[in-house]
Amino acid sequence: MGSVPATWSRFVRFISTDDRQCCGEPVDENVDVGLAVASGQEVQVRLLDRPSAVDDSQFTGETATIKTLLSPLSATEVGTVRCIGLNFKDHAAELNCPLPTIPEVFLKPSTTITNPSAPIFLPSSAPDMVDAEVELAIVIAEDCKNVKRADAQRYILGYTAANDVTARDVQGKTSQWGYSKGFDGFCPLGPCIVRKELIADINRGVTLKSTLNGEVLQDGTTDEFIFSVGEIVEHLSRDSTLPKGTVILTGTPSGIGHGRKPPRYLKAGSELQISISHGIGTLTNPVVFSSKM
Repeated sequence: MGSVPATWSRFVRFISTDDRQCCGEPVDENVDVGLAVASGQEVQVRLLDRPSAVDDSQFTGETATIKTLLSPLSATEVGTVRCIGLNFKDHAAELNCPLPTIPEVFLKPSTTITNPSAPIFLPSSAPDMVDAEVELAIVIAEDCKNVKRADAQRYILGYTAANDVTARDVQGKTSQWGYSKGFDGFCPLGPCIVRKELIADINRGVTLKSTLNGEVLQDGTTDEFIFSVGEIVEHLSRDSTLPKGTVILTGTPSGIGHGRKPPRYLKAGSELQISISHGIGTLTNPVVFSSKM
């Protein structure tokens, strides 16, 4: 089995200040790339010689400065996003739901993928009950099928952050979740992919946080996983090929805006941050209203 050589530890894709599309690794290993770029700080990146995280690559010796952060994988590379619902014990408890015995699977189309600081557009057909969900995302390194949970790490490239944006009023009208979570731009992704080797145990101690208008809504850890990363990859790859570049969302912790009293929904002008620890960083998507075209 082939694998991507460990040339980089944290991967970003971006438009440089000289208007090139580039890939590379932040020079500062401690910088939260999403927060830094959003605040106007200069972020230097060591460039790679290939255009994708899932390609074998080497450093070129050149550096560039980020002008615009892009999702670390393009929508074309990712294809359909696989998602696991109700995968945190504390989230199941806040919804008064029994713990699932098998992973709850739904899909988001590739058109949901958007950049770490791109606007989240409130859909004109359902603008009033849009909610944010911080989620750890798995990135698959190569095509795989029928993977055993004990072998899952062999097929994982690394991890990034995602926001599983959801129109709650639409979600409540049907048993199928994909439509309510599938509007354009409803999956901000990034800012960094952290290589799997840098996180000793992805199922323990990785912190997920969402903050809306300065109020921390979600503040959980992967210790609350119902199904581990290995179990998720095993389940999704059973008799089904996961192509290289596949992104898998692993569920959200408790504290969602929909469950608050009163609820905390996204509004035009809301300040939203979605962040994950261990170097993954922060999504800083502004919220705007989408007029019907």
